[in-house]
Amino acid sequence: MGAMRWNKLGKIFDPTHYKLPNDCVQFAQAPQALVFDDFVRVYFSTRAVDPGNGKYLSHIAFVDLRKNLREVIRVSDKTVIPLGGLGCFDEHGIFPMSVMRHGDAVYAYTCGWNRRVSVSVDTAIGLAISRDDGLTFERIGDGPVLAASLHEPCLVGDGFVKLIGGVFHMWYIFGTGWKKFAADEAPDRTYKIGHAVSSDGVEWVKEEARQIIANRLGADESQALPTVVEIDGRQHMFFCYRHSSDFRKNKERAYRIGHAWSDDLLNWTRDDEEPLIDVTPGDWDAEMLCYPHAFECDGAVYLLYNGNEFGRHGFGLAVLER
Repeated sequence: MGAMRWNKLGKIFDPTHYKLPNDCVQFAQAPQALVFDDFVRVYFSTRAVDPGNGKYLSHIAFVDLRKNLREVIRVSDKTVIPLGGLGCFDEHGIFPMSVMRHGDAVYAYTCGWNRRVSVSVDTAIGLAISRDDGLTFERIGDGPVLAASLHEPCLVGDGFVKLIGGVFHMWYIFGTGWKKFAADEAPDRTYKIGHAVSSDGVEWVKEEARQIIANRLGADESQALPTVVEIDGRQHMFFCYRHSSDFRKNKERAYRIGHAWSDDLLNWTRDDEEPLIDVTPGDWDAEMLCYPHAFECDGAVYLLYNGNEFGRHGFGLAVLER
């Protein structure tokens, strides 16, 4: 396998230039692509303000781009999927939503957010199905398909699903716990990437609490949003990682994009250097790189990702050169 490198193509979508459904403003986080014959639909998570308490609610919207991935054809003007019901795991937001075609349907694996009292949030993974080519989605039930369990007590989310050899594989994150890193600050979370399998995409078996990607920053490294793409017969995973504390404003501790590869879908070799993608000083992604999504389109491999402020001003694109 020859050397691979990402060629950055710049920011391609800024949500602040469009009217979004559900009174959402700013943020186009965790972009996820669904490729059609003549365009690419990119789902993302945007935010509205909860009138009850002034906190954010995360909603899913999409933008359709021509195959040049530059030209906007349309932006969703209706609700793609409503938030969950009172007390449900996805009551306060969905972020991200990973989509895949399955038969005539589009399956969406949602990461539902709900607020807590002692810590800020908990998450779980739901499944919703679209019968109208991804315009709208309906939950298969009010509860999650993957959630906290005996050895994964909190923060199960960020599910990315791929059907390989007749088996559904899910790479997701699980929280290892919350802690106060400084006496005067709210608790922060740490999470790692795990793996589960399914025969139908609904009933899942976890490799409970097995961290599959090695740490680079030590035990307090948080790893988020895995995405897997096949390149030259080998599976490659891209994800984002950061320190678990002081990561919001300190760019040295903020998200970067990591990489690992596997030949058996079980054992992963971490190699963030090839292909490397890093911050560009003075640009929209000078402080952080986060929420990557790798996909293939017309024979090329692309990476969608967010930059500064966790995607407040949109997402960008890179293409793989090899």
